[in-house]
Amino acid sequence: MARAARTVLIVAMALSSLGFLTLAGWQVQRLSWKQDLIARVGLRLQAAPVAPPAQDAQVGKDDEYRRLRLQGRFEPREALVQATTDLGGGYWVIAPLRLDDGRIVLVNRGFVPPERRAPEAHAAPDGPVELTGLLRLTETGGGPLRKNEPAEGRWYSRDVAGLAAQLGVADRAAPYFVDEAADPAQPQRWPRPGLTVVRFANNHAVYAATWLALAAMAAAAVFYLVREERRRASP
Repeated sequence: MARAARTVLIVAMALSSLGFLTLAGWQVQRLSWKQDLIARVGLRLQAAPVAPPAQDAQVGKDDEYRRLRLQGRFEPREALVQATTDLGGGYWVIAPLRLDDGRIVLVNRGFVPPERRAPEAHAAPDGPVELTGLLRLTETGGGPLRKNEPAEGRWYSRDVAGLAAQLGVADRAAPYFVDEAADPAQPQRWPRPGLTVVRFANNHAVYAATWLALAAMAAAAVFYLVREERRRASP
């Protein structure tokens, strides 16, 4: 190998080692962020349910998975969003709940399999209800490789604005939706609530270790190449 080529290889390996170190540092930062997220969400899940945010409140990441208590009546309409859960493939049943103060909150009443998608197979309670659930942020766009098709009533994500428009409550709906919590008194009811996934993948320590190992290997290669270059240059 020509000397110029060896020099280029040494520089490339040195830059690679620095790049791998940078990526390892980024994964360490991500690890800290993920651990903080898991801790914060855990505290929210254990906290007592509270009233929903005010109509003009700004709702963001710091509010997601907060437990809410809602009181009102379900409107006689719903939308179905395609879903895959531990119970298999089917649909989320999204229904507008008119709160006692007149506001509307879209509630994910739970999961139904395809054979129970007909409204009469999972009718909402007729009358006042009180329920608890988790505040969730809107999911725009659709699913992987599938876009929501509002005009055709096909939904692959829980897009609050789009669903509220289809249900005719866009002017009154809160900018979030609520995943209804499981009902211990009706463990086998349809729709089946309480299926919110609150597990967060946390592989950042493994990724950091991998990048560190690659950085060490690249640094070792630089050391070997530099030593060989000096040996070649020695008389």
